[in-house]
Amino acid sequence: MLLFPQPLPNRFPSISITSPIFHHHHLILQPQLSATPTTTALTATNLTDSSFPYSERHHETSQNDIEDYYNDDDDILPLQSLRYDFTPLINYLSNKISTSTDSDTDSASPTSLDSTEFQLAESYRVVPGPLWHSLLKSLCTSSSSVPLAYAVVSWLQKHNLCFSYELLYSILIHALGQSEKLYEAFLLSQKQNLTPLTYNALISACARNNDIEKALNLICRMREDGYPSDLVNYSLIIRSLMKNNRANSSILQKIYREIDRDKLEVDVQLWNDIIVGFAKAGDIDKALEFLGVVQGSGLSVKTATLVTVIWGLGNCGRTEEAEAIFEEMRDNGLQPRTRAYNALLRGYVKAGLLRDAEFVVSEMERSGVLPNEQTYSLLIDAYGNAERWESARIVLKEMEASNVQPNAYVFSRILASYRDKGEWQKTFQVLREMEDSGVRPDRIFYNVLIDTFGKFNCLDHAMATFDRMLSEGIEPDTITWNTLVDCHCKAGKHDRAEELFEEMMEKGYLPCNTTFNIMINSFGDQERWDDVKNLLTNMRSQGLLPNAVTYTTLIDIYGKSGRFDDAIECLDDMKAAGLKPSSTMYNALLNAYAQRGLSDQAASAFWAMRDDGLKPSLLALNSLINAFGKDRRDVEAFVVLQYMKENDLKPDVVTYTTLMKALILVEKFDKVPSVYEEMILSGCTPDRKARAMLRSALKYMKQTLE
Repeated sequence: MLLFPQPLPNRFPSISITSPIFHHHHLILQPQLSATPTTTALTATNLTDSSFPYSERHHETSQNDIEDYYNDDDDILPLQSLRYDFTPLINYLSNKISTSTDSDTDSASPTSLDSTEFQLAESYRVVPGPLWHSLLKSLCTSSSSVPLAYAVVSWLQKHNLCFSYELLYSILIHALGQSEKLYEAFLLSQKQNLTPLTYNALISACARNNDIEKALNLICRMREDGYPSDLVNYSLIIRSLMKNNRANSSILQKIYREIDRDKLEVDVQLWNDIIVGFAKAGDIDKALEFLGVVQGSGLSVKTATLVTVIWGLGNCGRTEEAEAIFEEMRDNGLQPRTRAYNALLRGYVKAGLLRDAEFVVSEMERSGVLPNEQTYSLLIDAYGNAERWESARIVLKEMEASNVQPNAYVFSRILASYRDKGEWQKTFQVLREMEDSGVRPDRIFYNVLIDTFGKFNCLDHAMATFDRMLSEGIEPDTITWNTLVDCHCKAGKHDRAEELFEEMMEKGYLPCNTTFNIMINSFGDQERWDDVKNLLTNMRSQGLLPNAVTYTTLIDIYGKSGRFDDAIECLDDMKAAGLKPSSTMYNALLNAYAQRGLSDQAASAFWAMRDDGLKPSLLALNSLINAFGKDRRDVEAFVVLQYMKENDLKPDVVTYTTLMKALILVEKFDKVPSVYEEMILSGCTPDRKARAMLRSALKYMKQTLE
């Protein structure tokens, strides 16, 4: 039996270490008189390399491996737990670090050793590898002990005490990533050649720290070095995007192109992540496309994935498709639970289908599925949208009867209903009711309250609410800051909006796409074009890619200022990024051309819109009529009217008023009354502007006759 050396001066206490693979138990390391392991009554998970998330086996990753990786509820297997006292080694290495400037100098195999180091090496020779792994992870939890962790790895390599030096480095990098020490992880990775194992650990660290661009760049470098990436890397990146609310269609499509380039056979877990990612990013068509691919391959989709797709369909008003997937779930023997019903209910509420919403809640009760706070909140939303306030109050009573205590979220939905109906003064009534119910406002409620005041230009109330939120110890989030910045921008207080934007970043809150879009629009309104470009640069430097809203905002501000070359360049960039231009974007471009009477350019934008497979809206066609009218091309303006009739688009009062204005500009006053008459016959009620156009034409005709 080999004895430990006498204890060295104690700079470190005996360390209690939790292994990365001990999910439920602590391995207590207490001083022993020998290196002989003692058996304890503790149990732990399987202490093999296959337990670690980053090992070479991931290059032949099976679905079970991925499920194990994502699930912390691994099966607990009986295994004797061992105890070793690492204090002598910790003291020895810490003294070495304090007296040496380069801890790598001893990494080579030794030719001679002092007696203390020899005794240490021999004493720890029987320690199992997983316990070294546990020690490393424990040391990585503190920045001050990271050099010591690296010294342990170097010492183990020097004495060949723990095989797979590559695995040890990967554990270090992985632990640093989990502790949000990404910079230290990259420094450590530079001390050796990158291998698939260390690449995977770095990619995981980047994903966990929300540095998606670095993660994708590492995958590219990995490919260049001849190593294929694996499925877990991509799942980690997608899940990180969703966790941080940064999933958008463009970056998800970029990730899928990377997967396709690597010729990976996508498994069920990654397919589920891809589908959920696109659904949460608002690209429901892509989510459905991949859902069809998975189902067509005979693979099973998770219930949670289907619920997310139902939620996404309902969110964009496609309730019939949402209902079809819901029914398909039941046909396949899946019993929908509360979340599934809520996803369908949300779609009906958003579409204003009150009867369908009520039916969903009734169906839940018949199926024995209990409504929760969100169910009642959505039903309150539905009644609020229909201005059935008494029914909404009855729902509150039903909640109490069902022993479901109304929470701040429920009151936030009542408040949002009043806000959306323009009855912001009832805000104070909702606050009193909350107080009477003993419910304290939370972050969501305060965000709705700030938004309510902001929408009605009550900026003092909005800022007072923000101050009250802080005084109650409730931390704002990105939504809070976005709301404050946006309401000041809309009130024309751009300087104050910029101050809030800077304050947000100074306090450590990361801007999202929405934040940058708001500020881009603000700088555009002020024609601060250099600042707009700087914002785009900062946006990309933070790993945020411009989304469809970003490009639409850019096209709108450039168009309004007559910077049409920049607007067209944005359109080209958008297509190059794989984003499909929207009707809103083309409407902004058409309106910009129309305001300046550039009818040829407006017509070109109209046909480009058609070529991109978008059906022109009434708004777009009215803008085209306006463009022709301002360019004194009344004949073409009436051709657009004919096009509307032939394509089942009913002209509105704006259409006819714009046509009358076009006739007045070319002095065809005698034709204005007939257009006015057609407007009335078509069922449009003339507004003040339409009547003014008619009066102007009649007045001129009367003067001519006199």
